[in-house]
Amino acid sequence: MNALEAKSRLEVPERTPRLEVLVVDDSPVCRKIFEQILPQDTYEVSYACTGGEAMQLFAEKSPSIVITDWIMPDFSGLELCRRIRADKTKSYTYVMVMTSNQQENGVVDAMEAGADDFLMKPFNLNEMLARIGGGRRIIELHRKLEDKSAELEEVASTDALTGLPNRRAIEEWANKQLRGAKRHGFPLWVVLGDLDCFKEINDTFGHEAGDTVLRTFADTLRRLTRISDMCGRLFGDEFLIVISHVSATNIEVAINRFRELFGSLSFPFAGQSVKVSATFGVAGCESGEIKDFNLLVRKADKMLYEAKRAGRNCVFIAKMD
Repeated sequence: MNALEAKSRLEVPERTPRLEVLVVDDSPVCRKIFEQILPQDTYEVSYACTGGEAMQLFAEKSPSIVITDWIMPDFSGLELCRRIRADKTKSYTYVMVMTSNQQENGVVDAMEAGADDFLMKPFNLNEMLARIGGGRRIIELHRKLEDKSAELEEVASTDALTGLPNRRAIEEWANKQLRGAKRHGFPLWVVLGDLDCFKEINDTFGHEAGDTVLRTFADTLRRLTRISDMCGRLFGDEFLIVISHVSATNIEVAINRFRELFGSLSFPFAGQSVKVSATFGVAGCESGEIKDFNLLVRKADKMLYEAKRAGRNCVFIAKMD
């Protein structure tokens, strides 16, 4: 069977996305074969002659399939497999190893190095195309699993009512920020916000009205929170904001902006124009020396409690330097 006949047997639906393939072989003849048999509307193919070139292209293009010769001028195809598998930052790559030498335990060695498939040269074109098709199916399955895993992770990290991050997501993000604050010495603040007399809203106008207030408060926080900061819902009517790179003299101004904007809104419940206020407790550190996120949350919660006792609809701050 010639190359054109082999190519015709790998036709795929027109809408199938092109797959990145990296062929690593210092033989011009071998590279020419792949150039002829892999359909351009199905595969985006790159070529490398050495392991070093292959790793550079792998970093740039993140190919889904790598087809590599065993023997190369600098390091072996098995070493290339090991380096690809050592990179945990990329999605799964399907790796095929080819060789023209009858290495003893060749298949075993290739698989132990991280290869998914092994093929002797000269290879049958039909068999090569079938194996590439099998690799494509495995890659597509991996991508679907990755997408589903990302969806589940998002669901597990998101508050269903407001769409804001939940406590788990906030803690993970805040702990990274704490490490950054300690390393670079920038200010970091934890803010607890609580809706005033929220139970009365639910009792008077129903839980649907309460949900509307919660979503509106969440939207207000989201709109005024910078990309470098984070806001989320802890539970009930209590929300948390993590703010960095704001001085102690400006943090109260920033939180009052949240409070005043939300307090200016009106809710049309049962023919009435209802206003709802919010109270905030703040704890933070300007020098970045605080290491414990939960300690900041406890201090902010104490400030929130004192602000509630002082009459609500205000901001209390505990500076922790």
